[in-house]
Amino acid sequence: MSTDQIRVPLVVGGTKPELKEIEARILQERGRISLLYQVLLNSPSIAQGWEAMLTAVRNKSSVPADLRELLILRVAVLNKATFEFDAHIPHALKAGVSQAKIDALRNVTLSEIFSAEEKLLLQMTDHMTRDVEVPSELMAQVTLQYSPERVVELVATVAAYNMVSRFLVALNIVH
Repeated sequence: MSTDQIRVPLVVGGTKPELKEIEARILQERGRISLLYQVLLNSPSIAQGWEAMLTAVRNKSSVPADLRELLILRVAVLNKATFEFDAHIPHALKAGVSQAKIDALRNVTLSEIFSAEEKLLLQMTDHMTRDVEVPSELMAQVTLQYSPERVVELVATVAAYNMVSRFLVALNIVH
């Protein structure tokens, strides 16, 4: 895909009075109006729903930050979403994910560097992202290991970041 330009106009923060409230929420949660949100603000209702969903996934979930970031980075790799991958490296490092694990996520085959728990969740992520369907045996392992709340949050994390990466790639949002 060409990286010529983003496929919709950017909405610069503070330029549209009708966006004041949603921009304030984005600033409160994110600290800035990123390139992604400058695109999303073309549709205030989508930007508002997006912010609510992604805030729940990133900031209100019981999924440990290191696992969450591994899943997000893997989705980004599988979907060729470089913007998403690059944006989440600092979050992963802050959450304690080693640079070696971050690098290993780029490989098709999951490395022995990952723990059994990480491999299980990365396999789930791979199936959700590549195939949509997760094999029953694999999902049974996940549901045996985690509470229903955690299962929902893990699946929602992978699903939400598939949405993010596909949005970024389709609209050519790159650094």
